[in-house]
Amino acid sequence: MNIEYRIMSIEDYEQAYELFIACGNGLNDKDDSREGIDKYLKRNPATSFVATCEGKVVGVIMCGHDGRRGIIQHTCVAPDYRRYGVGSKLVELALAALKEEGINKVLLVAFKKNEGGNSFWESQGFTLREDLNYRNKALAEMVRIDPDYVKE
Repeated sequence: MNIEYRIMSIEDYEQAYELFIACGNGLNDKDDSREGIDKYLKRNPATSFVATCEGKVVGVIMCGHDGRRGIIQHTCVAPDYRRYGVGSKLVELALAALKEEGINKVLLVAFKKNEGGNSFWESQGFTLREDLNYRNKALAEMVRIDPDYVKE
């Protein structure tokens, strides 16, 4: 299996989006639109990566920072390419890019129901914080693109 890794560009959007949908990543129609991802990549031009095999995107990590903390936004690997180190390599690349930019700590959010993802992050050395409450507030009306989403 010949996997190649490179910095993500907006030209990867369609394949990355299809992969996010296939992997069940929680998306919305604003932040995860082509325009939203383009804006994110322009703000964070050197910290998001794709893995490709024969020209097809088989893994993605979207990562950036605010100048103080890094954050991993979306990560996924196509099911047929899991257990080959693709996810680990994407994490390694993103963390190295953050370190290069002077970032010392990184965070991520994973759905509780994502047992495989949570197990993966644990294997990568990410610890679960039980002393925090995660909160958010939408500043614009967004449509969730997640068939399993239940509005509370």
